[in-house]
Amino acid sequence: MLLPFFRSSLLIALLAIGQSAWAVDLDQEQAKGKDINGTCAACHGEFGQGGKKGEYPRIAGQQVKHIENQLKNFRARTRVNIPMFPYTQERELSDADIKEVAAYLAGIELPTKMPEFKGHEDALTRLQMVDKVMIIPRAEGDVDKGGALYQKQCASCHGKTGKGRGMFPMLVGQYTSYLQRQVDLFLKGDRPHDEDGVVGVLNQLNPQAVQDILAYLTAIQEKE
Repeated sequence: MLLPFFRSSLLIALLAIGQSAWAVDLDQEQAKGKDINGTCAACHGEFGQGGKKGEYPRIAGQQVKHIENQLKNFRARTRVNIPMFPYTQERELSDADIKEVAAYLAGIELPTKMPEFKGHEDALTRLQMVDKVMIIPRAEGDVDKGGALYQKQCASCHGKTGKGRGMFPMLVGQYTSYLQRQVDLFLKGDRPHDEDGVVGVLNQLNPQAVQDILAYLTAIQEKE
């Protein structure tokens, strides 16, 4: 029978081995996700920040489940997007690949303020620090009305601070032009919504209400 001291030592050693193995697996998954993202980066940017003023949306920091669901929807053509189709076919992007790239993208943090350099960074490091900054221009509209509407109509799914929840996407920090385009697609029925039935929350809002909500989302993008 092992003495209490040796039992404790053995338990600690086993836990340390388990944690080390978990860390290695995590590093490998992150490396795989980063590698897969190399294809996405051509349009969405190295850090998933999107580009061309919202033609390509920000995907960094997005909810894992949302990224997974949308990639599978693109692959199945339940959400039609011609540029995305060839990259999401089974031969190009398997379920395992989708899971890994979604986890990698969700873990990328994009600051909302310019960095403060310490003086020891080289030129490349400074450039990368600046490139990761994501500041969305303020949208026109009534921020107070937009905030009230958002909390009443949108927060239950997208979270009180617009960071998303589960399969519902993060809205804050997203390109305003992209969000407006998606609203239009939802209203036209060209993009399926997660709600049951044809008529959803967006159908209850007039254009000015949508604009006020967008103004609110751009006003709360900076972290406190």
